[in-house]
Amino acid sequence: MTNKLSKVFDTPNKKAFIAFLTAGDPDADSTVKFILEMEKAGADLVEIGIPFSDPTAEGVVIQEANIRALGNGMTTDGAFDIVRRVRETSQIPLAFMTYVNPVFHYGYDRFFQKCEELGVDAIIIPDLPYEEKAEVEGPAKAHNVALISMIAPTSESRIRTIASEAEGFIYVVSSMGVTGVRSEIRTDLGSIVEHIRKATDVPCAIGFGISTPKQAKDMAALSDGAIVGSAIVRLIAEHGADAAPYISRYVSSMKAAVLEA
Repeated sequence: MTNKLSKVFDTPNKKAFIAFLTAGDPDADSTVKFILEMEKAGADLVEIGIPFSDPTAEGVVIQEANIRALGNGMTTDGAFDIVRRVRETSQIPLAFMTYVNPVFHYGYDRFFQKCEELGVDAIIIPDLPYEEKAEVEGPAKAHNVALISMIAPTSESRIRTIASEAEGFIYVVSSMGVTGVRSEIRTDLGSIVEHIRKATDVPCAIGFGISTPKQAKDMAALSDGAIVGSAIVRLIAEHGADAAPYISRYVSSMKAAVLEA
């Protein structure tokens, strides 16, 4: 695990707030500005989505962000350039979130070598089955990039197996279906986290559907942190390049809620 990644959960109450946005939505300059703004507002890690034409795990809000970013010419190299620019002034932990296809076509070794050079600490790949992770995990580890394991409500029989091999942190998927804001989260997440705790000391954070401070506090109380994407991406959709102050206020309120957990 990179030194930066190990600090994500080393917060005053050991609870982290993790924020997501899509690279290039609405443009690269704005993405750099938003990441730095989220760091100032208290985000402990930022996930940068590399836009893809078939984002199967995403709901409408992030799908539309992918379409906007791709339409504006964002590429994998463009996402790397965003990281390079962020790293000129910030050492906030960063993770890419994308799909197997863009990484495969870029070339695993080339992709993770560039991650290491620019300071990308982790990668999250929602469509990578546990059984097929070895082909990605090898080159990722060789370049000191953590491949983040995801555990969903359907993972019950495999939770211990997945958790025991996890590194960095575990992404606990709160609900069945795709990303997106939810009014309620009804999954028995306490039981899932309990199973994880029996298998590993690796921290776990809950994502998918979290949008309000109360939800963030509740999820952080069950786990080691909360992950929010669609609610931030929706602010960017509404305000475009002028979204920075809205994002800042939102992230600040969510981080405060996590700290109360």
